[in-house]
Amino acid sequence: MTSDHIHPEPTTFLKKHVFSVDHKVIAKQFLWFGLVWLGIGGIMAMMLRWQLANPGVPVPLFGKLLFPRTSGVIDPASYNTLFTMHGTIMIFLGLTPAMIGALGNWSIPLMIGARDMIFPTLNMLSFWTMVMGGAVGFYSLFVPLGATEAGWTGYPTLSTTVGGVGQGETLWAIAVFLIGASSIMGGINYITTVIRLRCPGMNWMRLPLTVWGLFLTSILNVLFIPVIGSAMILLVLDRVFGTTFYVPASIMSGGTGGDPILYQHLFWIFGHPEVYILILPAWGVVCDLLSFFARKPAFGYRTSVGAMVAVTVLSAVVYGHHMFTTGLSAMLGESFMLLTMIISVPAEVLFFNWLHTLWKGNLRLTTPMLFAMSVIFVFGLGGLTGIYLATIGTDIFLHDTYFVVGHFHLTMAASALFGTFAAVYFWFPKMFGRMMSERLGKLHFWLSFVPLVIVFCIMFISGYAGMPRRYYDHTSTEYLRPLQHLNVATSVAAFLLGAAQLIFVYNFIKSRWWGEPAPQNPWEVGTLDWTTETPVPYYNFKTIPVVQCGPHEFSNPVLGPDTDWIYQTEKLPG
Repeated sequence: MTSDHIHPEPTTFLKKHVFSVDHKVIAKQFLWFGLVWLGIGGIMAMMLRWQLANPGVPVPLFGKLLFPRTSGVIDPASYNTLFTMHGTIMIFLGLTPAMIGALGNWSIPLMIGARDMIFPTLNMLSFWTMVMGGAVGFYSLFVPLGATEAGWTGYPTLSTTVGGVGQGETLWAIAVFLIGASSIMGGINYITTVIRLRCPGMNWMRLPLTVWGLFLTSILNVLFIPVIGSAMILLVLDRVFGTTFYVPASIMSGGTGGDPILYQHLFWIFGHPEVYILILPAWGVVCDLLSFFARKPAFGYRTSVGAMVAVTVLSAVVYGHHMFTTGLSAMLGESFMLLTMIISVPAEVLFFNWLHTLWKGNLRLTTPMLFAMSVIFVFGLGGLTGIYLATIGTDIFLHDTYFVVGHFHLTMAASALFGTFAAVYFWFPKMFGRMMSERLGKLHFWLSFVPLVIVFCIMFISGYAGMPRRYYDHTSTEYLRPLQHLNVATSVAAFLLGAAQLIFVYNFIKSRWWGEPAPQNPWEVGTLDWTTETPVPYYNFKTIPVVQCGPHEFSNPVLGPDTDWIYQTEKLPG
């Protein structure tokens, strides 16, 4: 089946660049789409930080253009819209297409020795469905009464007509549904491709760990995105057709009605696996890149696979720790607390495997390696602070403070973002046939890593001191005024972090068209994607490769003193 899975070369502009069914073109479409939305979400974050550091002061440069009614000042309603759309954009329209859509489409067929995805047309539809979701979300910013203000979680009753009028919330729910449909299409494609199109010799224990991460993420997508999809359908029915799934029974005539807590269950049944949907691909990339650039086999390959599988399974049964303050029974709360503690064990296995891979390695501190190593630090820091939020006694006091914001940004956002940067810098030469500047890449790394850690570590201090999140102006409350200097310091570091991304934008665009031509295998690694020509032909492989060894054969003594690595298509001597 693998050898016959090939489609004819496209001949028209539309089929080659717009409605392409080639997984490599679709990967690039997802990448550009995700990077643009990450930029939009990042600009929203900068505006949020401006307001928190300078409440009531007009936003410089483009404030009067965006907020003409208030002469450039972010008012409370606009602030709510900004933090709602910031979270939605960064998760659903930024990290999801850039990490899962782009990386998955590019690497899975090439790494398993296939000529394309098993369902090329479905692959194309997946991208354009996500574009539709993004278009609906973007349109919601311009409707009367503006976009949603209910927070990225969309909790009722804030998200029902009781708490939010206008079309913005309805359009938000439709956009999330469309993006979810796109992810389900991609997940089905990824799972089936990995199972059915692996080349001869590519057994499960010879898969690169990047493929493992994407495969497990796809399983979570297929299982749990339908849950958030159903939550969005019920929300639209409540808002448009007057049903009462989420309207509290106590305010309905006759005491009949729904329950807003139902939405929280549906949201977090998806929402906590979503953390791992975004982080599993980054974990896989880190596992591979640490081995590639330490010039050592990945320590504990099988235990790393087992740890990722265990996290995937356990992610389905820990969501309740987001709801400790909703009135869960003590027994149910303690069960979720215990399960959340247990899920940290396989994550620790991965963490120590990474450290063992680095230990006594011949480290090549390239830009992809630096970003991969940074994931270890930010995920470790975020994971340790998660213990306090997994424990009922401390979570009750820290819930809805900036401690939570710091935790989930380090655990999910920063880890996934740095993993995405590592992947972009690593696969850019094969994607575009040119090298990104190492000097600019390392400058981008240090000016991103240091401010990012400062931003979210200050948030831990703010949250521990009692600063609540989602406040428009902390100086309006007497007891929070002594903490305003922390807001200012956080914002200064955040502005530095935002400015550093301009280096990446410049490096990416300049290298795309004017960068140094890339050799076929600039990193000297042995996975199948680096055995192909550069640029990769539409059919990927002239003949389907036959795999003879694993993906991390580095510094093997049987190769002799002059050979540091071999391709997966080569047989180990002896």
